[in-house]
Amino acid sequence: MKRKINCETARDFSVIKTLEKLGHFPKRTAEKEAWFLSPFRSETQASFKVSKTKNRWYDHGEGVGGNVIDLVSRILKCSIKEALDYLNNGITDFSFQQQQVFNEKETQIDITKIQELTHPALVQYLNFRGITLIISKRYCKEVWYSYKGVQFFAIGLENHKNGWELRNKIFKNSSSPKSYSYIQNNNKQLIILEGMFDLLSLAVLNSSILEVSDVVVLNSIAFVKDIEKMIPKYESVHLYLDNDKAGQQATKFLMKNYKNVLDQSSIYKNHNDLNALLCHEKGG
Repeated sequence: MKRKINCETARDFSVIKTLEKLGHFPKRTAEKEAWFLSPFRSETQASFKVSKTKNRWYDHGEGVGGNVIDLVSRILKCSIKEALDYLNNGITDFSFQQQQVFNEKETQIDITKIQELTHPALVQYLNFRGITLIISKRYCKEVWYSYKGVQFFAIGLENHKNGWELRNKIFKNSSSPKSYSYIQNNNKQLIILEGMFDLLSLAVLNSSILEVSDVVVLNSIAFVKDIEKMIPKYESVHLYLDNDKAGQQATKFLMKNYKNVLDQSSIYKNHNDLNALLCHEKGG
């Protein structure tokens, strides 16, 4: 059983390793210190210093600093107790979904930069999910965005209204306006997927089918009603929706109402979705 930590013991956790786990890597290092781009804003010159001897950080741009608990609390916008949970248990056990799925009605997510996928933390996360960088670059970008004055970065899939679905190891968010993504190549076949990683996983598992298909990524099962109007335009429509209650209900609804719709979920019948299948095959 893992021993619970307190504030005193948590301060011994490495600030540098914690930053790296959160996706921030040093721009330069010396014997006694390391310099990072600030995790709190966008900048080109590293002004965020970590003392290796004191295990403390100082942001010269804002004139603030502290220990590893202060750092985690500020980056993740969480309480001290939640920061301790994060340091003790790691990303998989911390309730990020509850804490970090941002409410756009309260605070706008502002996109600050869009570029090719290069960040080591995002590449590492893609590899963890079984996706190569080459495939990811076909469909996604590296998107930097601001929320409550703090800078974040993520893998981004653009929707047809120019909003973005945003994913990294910690966060699952979207910028306004939220909608479905539509990749239109004037093909006679349409593929409907539920999320970004379903698209990327299908590109790994069966890239040839994507080359002869138009593609809709719903980004939310709620957008099934919005894409219904497309279905009669295609000779065949292939569904790769999740094997959960919502996905199965949407599949039954579309198959009942349109004769050209085919359910492909049997391909991953023992898994919730395509990425779960891919990760299982990769692990095996």
